[in-house]
Amino acid sequence: MVLNYVWIGFFLIGFIVALYKVAFLGQMDIFSTMVTNLFDSAKTGFEISIGLTGMMALWLGVMKIGEHAGVVNFFARGVQPFFKTLFRGVPKGHPAYGNIAMNFSANMLGLDNAATPLGLKAMNDLQELNPQKEKASDAQIMFLVLNTAGITLIPSSVIAIRQSMAIEQHIANFNAADIFLPILISTFVAFTAGILITSAFQRINIFKWPVIIFILGFGGAIFGLAAWLRQFPAETMSKYVGLIGSGVILTIIMLFLIAGLRKKLNVYDLFIEGAKEGFTTAIKIIPYLVAMLAAISVFRSSGCMDYLVGGIAFVVAAMGLNTDFVPALPVAFMKPLSGGGARGLMVDVLKEHGVNSFPGKIASIIQGSTETTFYVLAVYFGSINVKDTRYALLCGLLADGIGLITAILVGYLFFH
Repeated sequence: MVLNYVWIGFFLIGFIVALYKVAFLGQMDIFSTMVTNLFDSAKTGFEISIGLTGMMALWLGVMKIGEHAGVVNFFARGVQPFFKTLFRGVPKGHPAYGNIAMNFSANMLGLDNAATPLGLKAMNDLQELNPQKEKASDAQIMFLVLNTAGITLIPSSVIAIRQSMAIEQHIANFNAADIFLPILISTFVAFTAGILITSAFQRINIFKWPVIIFILGFGGAIFGLAAWLRQFPAETMSKYVGLIGSGVILTIIMLFLIAGLRKKLNVYDLFIEGAKEGFTTAIKIIPYLVAMLAAISVFRSSGCMDYLVGGIAFVVAAMGLNTDFVPALPVAFMKPLSGGGARGLMVDVLKEHGVNSFPGKIASIIQGSTETTFYVLAVYFGSINVKDTRYALLCGLLADGIGLITAILVGYLFFH
C-alpha cells in the first residue's frame, strides 16, 4: 500500500510542478520533455528486464546445479546460526539460507547483475514459506532491507568510472580506488543499521552470540582486507579487486559443476531446467519495473529533484554548516530510485567539478554506498506478486539514509 502512494505521489508532484512552470515561468516545452522521457523510461524498463534474461538464466541454471549437488545446503548450514536469528519462519536447513548468503556475497563483490537473479531466487524460496502470498512476510522484509543496505566490499564499477574520467581529464597518477575504504565503512554501517531497524520493527532480539560474532568477525575481516589493499598503488589495487571478483564467480561455478559430477548428476539438464526459470522470472518483472521507472521519470523531468537539492542547500547554509557536499546530493536522491540514473548523475558531477574534487569524491562514495531501494522493492516483490510490502520501504529508506549520512561524514573525514 505504501508503494502505491509513493508511486502516485511521483506522478502528482511532478505534474503539479510542471503546471506551475507552464503557467508562471512560461516553460511551454516541459510537458513535451516529460512525455518523451516517460516513453523512454518505459522502453528502458523493458530493455533492462530483457537484458537481465541472459544473466538470470545463467545464474538460476547454475543455482539449480548447486541445489541438487548439495552445495547450496552447505552454504545454508554455514550461515544458519546468524540467519536463523534474523529470518523468522525459515526452518532449519532450508535452501533459502544458501541463496540469501550467495546473494549477499555477490552484492559484496559489486556483482550487481549476478546478485539480482540470486536475490530473486532467494525471494521465491521465502515466498514458498509465506502463508499470505500477497503480503510480505517478516523474513522477506528482512532480506530486502539487508539486500538494499548490503556491504560493498569491492565497488568495482565506481572505481572503473573514476579511472576512465581521470584519463579523460588528463589527471596523472590518479588513485581511482581512494574511495574504497570510505565506501566499505559506509556500507558496513548501513548494513548494521538495517539489521537494528528491521529487528526493532519485528521485535527480534539480535543480542545473541551468533549475530554478535558475525558482525564483529565480519567487520574485522573486511576492515583488515581494506587495510591490506590500501598498501598497494591504485593500479595494483584495481587489479586485485578485479581478480577477487572474477575469481569468486568462476570458483563458485566450478565448485557447483564438480559437486554435480561427484554426485553423478546430469548437470547440463539441470542447468537448462534452472535457466528456463530465469527466463520466466525476467518476463514477470517487466510491468513492475516499467511502472516504477515511469513514475521516477515524471518526477525527475519536472525539475522536482533540482528544487529538492536547492532547498537542502539553503537549509544547510542557514545552519552555518559547510555546503561543499551539496553538488553531490542529486546522486543521493536518485540512487534509491534508479541505479542507472544515479550513475549518470555521478558522471555529471565528475565532469562539472572534476574527478579529483571533493564533490566528485562524495558523489562516488554515495554511488557505492547506497542502493536502488525502489528498484529492488519493485522487482523483488513484483517477481512473486507481493502487493502489500508493509514497512519494507520505510526500513530500507531509513537504512539508506544512515548510509548516506555516514558516506558524507566519512568523506569529510578522509578528503576535506
